[in-house]
Amino acid sequence: MKKIKSILLLLAIALLPMQLYAGEKSGGDLNITNIVLEHLSDAYEWHIASYKGKSLSVPLPIIVKSEATGEWFFCKSSTLPKQFFFDECHHGKIYEKMPDGTITRPIDLSLTKTAVQIWIVVTILIIVFLTCARWYKKHDEKSDAPGGFVGVMEMIVTYLNDDLIKPSIGENHYKPYAPYLLTVFFFILTCNLVGLIPIFPAGANVTGNINITFLLAIFSMILINVFGNRHYWKDIFWPNVPIFLKCPVPLMPVIELFGVFTKPFALMIRLFANMMAGHAVILSFTCVIFLGWSMGVGFGLGLNLFSIIMLLFMNLLELLVAVVQAYVFTLLSAVFIGLAHQEPEAE
Repeated sequence: MKKIKSILLLLAIALLPMQLYAGEKSGGDLNITNIVLEHLSDAYEWHIASYKGKSLSVPLPIIVKSEATGEWFFCKSSTLPKQFFFDECHHGKIYEKMPDGTITRPIDLSLTKTAVQIWIVVTILIIVFLTCARWYKKHDEKSDAPGGFVGVMEMIVTYLNDDLIKPSIGENHYKPYAPYLLTVFFFILTCNLVGLIPIFPAGANVTGNINITFLLAIFSMILINVFGNRHYWKDIFWPNVPIFLKCPVPLMPVIELFGVFTKPFALMIRLFANMMAGHAVILSFTCVIFLGWSMGVGFGLGLNLFSIIMLLFMNLLELLVAVVQAYVFTLLSAVFIGLAHQEPEAE
């Protein structure tokens, strides 16, 4: 019974910021689409809650360079110079109006919500890894077995290295790629888990931002193709298929070359779509609570019970998805790298 009460209390605390935000809209029009999109999109300030028409937000530093004067500006959104403006048609990004009336995108090095969340995740990972490294520095790993948190980390790293990375890439080639794949796994996992906590300074949907997943996919693409062996490239440009599939029309080479780009594309879209959809569904069910009360007490009680059950289910499901997506991205990257190091079959 105590565990059930603790779970319900944690769920209530986790949903409080979203309830406060939606509570402001419950007396009027509740625009669920805008609420969901605002949570999923990046921003130049960190919105925490809204109450009685007032918004509680943490302003983030804006750093832009004027294309007209070449001057750098360091400010917050409320003190942004007049020539700059936020273009809602381009996801609220900063644009500059030039003296001749044209609109241009200035050099923007601002710390947005996603960028700040990434630095928080990086800080968490550095603390975790240095804590584990300090334990191994003080103990003899041959005689002392780590316990507690360090033991859990060793178990995860050992499993990923021995049962995922090594079999996927091959025993002769896996070592140079293991640090990257382990880093990617823990980065994605931590981003996913922190993104499920809707309390400042967490809750930003980092892996639901296609720019982040695009960059991660590009890193994997570089490792796959830059360090691929000769047999890998031979299979792309001159695969072992009947000659009429290669000449005079290079049908198979074109298909194989197309696969060079579809592999990282699949990595990018799979992670982005799953994490974005999960956050959207959770926030939508939260908004249903306030939508029900605006329709009357009967609807409110019924939809409240339905929404709470679905929210609990979706949060538990997203917790599973957070781990699975980090694992799948690492697994597929390892498999694709392994394919780039395959040896020619013996005839």
